[in-house]
Amino acid sequence: MKLFRSLLILLTAASLNAQAQLGTKKETFTHADTLRGMLTPLRTCYDINYYHLDVKFDIDKKFISGSNLFKFTATQDFTKLQFDLYANLKVEKVIYKGKELPYTRDDNAVFVTFPNTITQGSKDEFTVFYSGNPTIAKNAPWDGGVVYTTDSLGNPWVATACQGAGASIWWPNKDQQADEVDSMLISISAPKGLLDVSNGRLRKKTVLKDGYTRFDWFVGNPINNYDVEANIGNYVHFGDIYNGEKGKLTTDFWVLSYNIDKAKKQFAANVPRMLKAFEYWFGPYPWYEDGYKLIETPHLGMEHQSGVAYGNHYVNGYYAGHRGKPQGIDLSGTGLGLTWDYIIVHESGHEWFGNNITSKDLGDMWIHESFTDYSESLFVESISTKLAGQQYVNGLRKTIQNDEPVVGPYNVNKEGSTDMYNKGSVLLNMIRTVIDDDDKWRNILRGLNKTFYHQTVTYDDITGYITRESGKNLLPIFDQYLHTAQLPVVEFVEVQGKLYAKWIASVPKFAMPLKVRAKGGEWKFITPGPGYFAPVAIDGITKDNFEVDTFNYYVGVMVD
Repeated sequence: MKLFRSLLILLTAASLNAQAQLGTKKETFTHADTLRGMLTPLRTCYDINYYHLDVKFDIDKKFISGSNLFKFTATQDFTKLQFDLYANLKVEKVIYKGKELPYTRDDNAVFVTFPNTITQGSKDEFTVFYSGNPTIAKNAPWDGGVVYTTDSLGNPWVATACQGAGASIWWPNKDQQADEVDSMLISISAPKGLLDVSNGRLRKKTVLKDGYTRFDWFVGNPINNYDVEANIGNYVHFGDIYNGEKGKLTTDFWVLSYNIDKAKKQFAANVPRMLKAFEYWFGPYPWYEDGYKLIETPHLGMEHQSGVAYGNHYVNGYYAGHRGKPQGIDLSGTGLGLTWDYIIVHESGHEWFGNNITSKDLGDMWIHESFTDYSESLFVESISTKLAGQQYVNGLRKTIQNDEPVVGPYNVNKEGSTDMYNKGSVLLNMIRTVIDDDDKWRNILRGLNKTFYHQTVTYDDITGYITRESGKNLLPIFDQYLHTAQLPVVEFVEVQGKLYAKWIASVPKFAMPLKVRAKGGEWKFITPGPGYFAPVAIDGITKDNFEVDTFNYYVGVMVD
C-alpha cells in the first residue's frame, strides 16, 4: 500500500486509529457543569421577555453593585426557578411584589421559591440585587470576566468579555444560550468623566448625585447573554450612514480620543465593504433597529451584538505586535489576509452567525465559529476572486489538529475542539464544492439567516436545512467532519487496467461526491463506494495519472 499526503495530513493506519480513539474519549463533568449547561424544568418553566440590568462600576475597588429585573412568561405551572450568578458575587436580595423571596445557592446557580404557584401563560417579574468583585479576566477574550486597565494616557479603561465563562460571571441572568431575552435595557453607571458604551442605542444619560453618570442603552431585539457588554473609558464618537438592503443603517464608532484619526481611516476602509460583502452573502444586517457599532476595547475583540468589541490596533491582518509597534499577520499564510482588518471582518461576521443565529447549546458553537471563519473567505472572494477566497480557506488548514470532534458534549456547557474555526471553514468550502452551484449556495446562506432569523438553533436545524435546500445527502459529510476527529480516506485500486475507488470513514456508509481528473484534464465528479470499490468513470484515468482535488477537499488519499 502506498499512502499519499493530502496537503497537510499524513494518514497512516496508526494515526487513523489514534484519531478515532480521540474522537470517542470520555470526559468527566461535574454537578456544576450540569447546573450551567442543562435545560432543566427549573429553567424551561419560564421564558425570558425583558431584562433591565442596572450596574454601578467602582473602578478603584474593582467592585460592582446593582440589580437586574427579570420579566418572564411562565411556560408551565411552577413555584421554583433557577437563575445564575457566579458564587463570588453576593445576592443581596430577590424582590417579588415588594417582598423578599427565599433562595438557595448551589455553586453558580441560584434557586428562588415563590409564595404561590406561577401559572402557565402568566406574565410576571422579580428583581435580583447583587454586588461584589467580579472575576478579573487575565487574558480576555479567551478567559471571561472584567478587564480593568488604563489607556496610554492613564485614564481608566474597563470592558467585559464573557463568552464561554458566561454572562453570570458579572450579572445575574438565565445563563443558557437556548433562551434569548426579547429586549433589554442596559444601565451602566461610570465614574465622572468616563463614558460607557453598551449594546443597542443610547436612550438617556443621567448625572447622578454621587458624581457618577448613568448611561441607559436599549436593545430592541433578542440578544444572547454573553453578548451583553459594558465598556467604560475616555471615548469619543464619530459615525456614518450605510445604505444597505433594509435602508439606512447607522454605523457608530467609539474610540479612545487620541486614536480618532487612524480609527476614521481604518473603519472607512473596512466597514462599508464588509457590510456590502456580508449582506450579499448572508442577507440584511440583522440589527438595523439597534444599529452597528465598533467599540475600541483593551482586549482583542468580541462579537458583542450591535456593539462589536474592537482591539486590533488599527492594523490590517490579525494583531500580533506590541501596542507601541502594532503589526498584523495573515492567519492563512497566503498574504490575502493582510489587505483587511481581521477583527472588523471576523467579529462582524458573527452578527449573522452567533448573534442572529445562535446555538441552543455550547456544544454546537461550531455554528457560530465555522460559518464566521468561513465568512472571511467569502469576504476575500467579494473583494477579489473566488479563487482567492478558496486560497485563503485552503491556507487555514495548517492549524487544524484533528484532535477531537468539533461538536462538543451537550448539556454541560462545553465547547468542542477549536478545530470548529478552521476545520469548520474548510468543511463549508467543501460543502459548497459538492453542491457545485454558487447561486444555490448563496441562497442557502441567505436562507439560513432568514429562516432562523433571531432564533436559537440545533445541529439538526442547520445541517438539515442545508441538506434539504441543496437536494443532496450532506448529512454523512457533516457527521464525519463534525462528530468525529478522523478524516475520511479515499482509496484507489487498479484492477485489469480499470481504476476503482472507495471511502474509508468512521461514519457508516459515508459518501461524498469527489472531484477527480486524469492529470491535466477536466475535473469530474466521481462517487467512491461507501465502504466498497466503485468504478471511476473517467476515460483514460489510471492509478499513475489520477489527481484528486485536494485543494478543495480535505481528505486522505491512498492508492493500492
